[in-house]
Amino acid sequence: QVQLVESGGGLVQAGGSLRLSCAASGSIFSIDYTGWYRRAPGKQRELVATVTSGGSTNYADSVKGRFTISRDNAKNTVYLQMSSLKPEDTAVYYCKVVTIANAYWGQGTQVTVSS
Repeated sequence: QVQLVESGGGLVQAGGSLRLSCAASGSIFSIDYTGWYRRAPGKQRELVATVTSGGSTNYADSVKGRFTISRDNAKNTVYLQMSSLKPEDTAVYYCKVVTIANAYWGQGTQVTVSS
């Protein structure tokens, strides 16, 4: 059974930084891409960043230049380095792993940015 566990969320002041981690356990084969998504209060879940199996990255316009997605295949872990955080980045952040057969979601980690 595949499990994704996010960590690294918390409370930070505007302008600060956080690094989120998403560790995968279980057998995951043929990963297509891995991504971070977020859901702010009263809003729909939105894409933040993705990285493909080939290493190509994609970012939401709202986080370009401030967030960096990366992965460590040996550790089965994907990271989201967040810098210059803004109050509007406050949300529950979820990681997602998409394979050719399935999609897996983590339970989410809360990020709160105070002004």
